[in-house]
Amino acid sequence: MVEICALASGSNGNCYYIGNSEEAVLIDAGLSFKQILKRLEAKKLDPKKIKALFITHEHGDHVRGARVTGKKLDIPVYMTEGTFTASFRMWKPVSFQVIQDNVPIEVGSFTIFPILKNHDAAEPTSFRIEYKDISVGVFTDIGSPCENVRNHLSRCHALFLETNYDQQMLKEGPYPYYLKVRIDSSVGHLSNVQAYELVKEHAHPGLQCVFLSHLSRENNKPELALNEFKFLENKFHIKLTDRYDASEIYIIN
Repeated sequence: MVEICALASGSNGNCYYIGNSEEAVLIDAGLSFKQILKRLEAKKLDPKKIKALFITHEHGDHVRGARVTGKKLDIPVYMTEGTFTASFRMWKPVSFQVIQDNVPIEVGSFTIFPILKNHDAAEPTSFRIEYKDISVGVFTDIGSPCENVRNHLSRCHALFLETNYDQQMLKEGPYPYYLKVRIDSSVGHLSNVQAYELVKEHAHPGLQCVFLSHLSRENNKPELALNEFKFLENKFHIKLTDRYDASEIYIIN
C-alpha cells in the first residue's frame, strides 16, 4: 500500500507526499515548513514518517522551504549538484546529498529514481518513487517530454503530471510575449494537450490515477484540464491538485 498526496501544486509552491504505513518521502518543498506541517496535519499524515526530501530544481516554488524542512525534520535533502549550486543561498539545505540521472537512491523501503528532464533550470529532475511493485511518478515543469521522461512515466501506477496551461488561454492571456514563448517552449511547461498525449501514448497498463498538477492560475482552469482527460476517465482516476490546500489522499494497492 502507498499513500500519495499533493500538499501543494502551483506556481506559489509545490510539495508532494509519497508514503507507506511506516515511511514517507517528500518531493519538493516550495512552501514554508509551517505550511507543510499544516497541510500534513490537515490530512492526518505523520511528519515523523518522512525520511528524505528530494528537490526537482532551484526555482523558488520548488525549493523555498528546503533548508528549514530538512533541518526541522532532521532529514537529508537530495538534489543535483547543478540545482544546489543555482539555488538561492538562504534556501540551500544544510544536509545536502548529490543525485545523478538514473542512479537510484534507497530511502528505507523506497527506491527513488532521479530523471533528468527538459526545463529552463540548471540541472532539473523529475522522480519515480518505487515501493515493492508500485511506482509513483512526479512529472512537473517539463518542456518537451524526452525519452528519459517517457520511459519512467510508462512504469508508473500513479502520476503527479503537469497540466500547466491551456494553449488558447496562454495565447490570449496577460503574460508578456517573451514569457508566453518561454512557457510554450521545449524547456517550459506541459500544456493540457501535451500531458494528455503523453499519458495516452505512454501510460503503464496498470496506471490507476493521474493527479493533474502545477496548473497555471492565469493560463488554465481546472475544468479545462479535466475536460482534456475526459476520454481517459474510463481507464483510471483523474484527480485535481490545488495551490492552496492539500489534495485528497489516494491509496495505491
